[in-house]
Amino acid sequence: MANEELRPIIVKRIKKVAGGHHGGAWKIAYADFVTAMMAFFLLMWLLGSTAKGNLQGIAEYFQTPLKVAMAGGDGSGDSSSVIKGGGKDLSLREGQNRKGDIEAQRKSYNLQAAEAALAKADAERLKGLKSKIEAAIESNPTLKLYKKQLLLDITTEGLRIQMVDEQNRPMFASAKADLQPYTKEILHEIGKALNEVPNKISLSGHTDSAPYGMGEKGYSNWELSADRANASRRELIYGGMDEAKVLRVVGLSSSVLFDKQDPLNPINRRISIIVMNKKAEESASQDGGSVEVTSQTNAETEVSVKQSGK
Repeated sequence: MANEELRPIIVKRIKKVAGGHHGGAWKIAYADFVTAMMAFFLLMWLLGSTAKGNLQGIAEYFQTPLKVAMAGGDGSGDSSSVIKGGGKDLSLREGQNRKGDIEAQRKSYNLQAAEAALAKADAERLKGLKSKIEAAIESNPTLKLYKKQLLLDITTEGLRIQMVDEQNRPMFASAKADLQPYTKEILHEIGKALNEVPNKISLSGHTDSAPYGMGEKGYSNWELSADRANASRRELIYGGMDEAKVLRVVGLSSSVLFDKQDPLNPINRRISIIVMNKKAEESASQDGGSVEVTSQTNAETEVSVKQSGK
């Protein structure tokens, strides 16, 4: 008993320590694992459901991925589309059809032939306008009286309409830019007809060679021809013509005579309206075009009465 009383009593205390905070890193790792497994099973499913030919096409594409996309050629996915690749059946190397009911065709265009066709259509349109104006002159009793003073012809620049003077029937007041009443009526009819074609127009004023008292130092034939051209422009617009159709208005004085043999011939005093074809219009728009300077060739020239006034 004595020994038992002297034996020491040992008390063991177990200290329990709770586990520390490990964070969410394991969640990210687990999510990556699940994603990888899902991608793996999707890949296995695709390989199992894809035909052997398609697999071959896919393999060839990844072996040379830029051959078809950039260089074209007979690689997989080649088709008749402008952008190479993208055919229906990747197992085919050649002869694929683009998607759709109509097979795409490679087309080539002849630019010169297209321009010639446009020029021909433009010429036909101007010929039709010429016939229409001539018919309007014949059907209108007032205009018919001035038939010999209205000269229409086709030039390299388009349809030219010239209004010329006669000795007893001038288009303008003497030495002025004031239009006669019948001149206004003629311009009104012409303006309505010009709206039926999309072509732009050029107006030029001409005088004879009879000088003013001050010569070229003061108000001269240059100012008179420009003023008459502008007066004609205003009357065309007043008669109903679209003002946007006017591309050029110039005064040429007596530099381009109708009758070169007789500079004082009344026929030299005229207004020239050119309904420009597309070629002349483009040239004039680039400030490289020329105004009408060709002499009358196929118009009526019976008007030969000489007059010294303007």
